[in-house]
Amino acid sequence: MNSNLVIHTDGGARGNPGPAAVGVVIRSDSGTLINQIAKKIGSSTNNHAEYQAVIEALEWLVSQKLIINKIQFFLDSVLVVNQLNGKFKVKDSNLRNQLIQVRQLEGALKTPISYTAVPREQNAAADRLVNQALDVIA
Repeated sequence: MNSNLVIHTDGGARGNPGPAAVGVVIRSDSGTLINQIAKKIGSSTNNHAEYQAVIEALEWLVSQKLIINKIQFFLDSVLVVNQLNGKFKVKDSNLRNQLIQVRQLEGALKTPISYTAVPREQNAAADRLVNQALDVIA
C-alpha cells in the first residue's frame, strides 16, 4: 500500500482514573477501512488512554511495514493534540513517557504525521470502540 492514512483515535476511563480502553479506526484517505482496534488497557486516566490510543495505532503501523505517504490523526482531546504538536508542555511524567514513546514510533515510520483536534461527534467511530471494549465483561 502506498497511500495517505486517516486515523481516528480515542481513549477513555470510567472514573478517571478507572477502567480504561482505547479505540482506533484506520482508513485510507479514500475511506476504505484498513484496521480497527478496541482494547482494554487496565486502570488509567482519560489523558493516559488518549495517548495510549495513538501509541496503539503507531505500533500497529510499524508492525505492518506499510509504505505510507502521510498520516493524519484526529483526536477529540485538545490537550493531547496540543501536547503532541508541541504547543503545550507535558508536565505529568507518565504522559511525558508516553510522548517519548510516540516520538520513537514516529521516527520508525519516517512519514509526515499530523495531529488535529476534532469535536467528539466527529470521532464517534473511535469512541464507540472504546465503549465496546469497556462494556465487554472481563
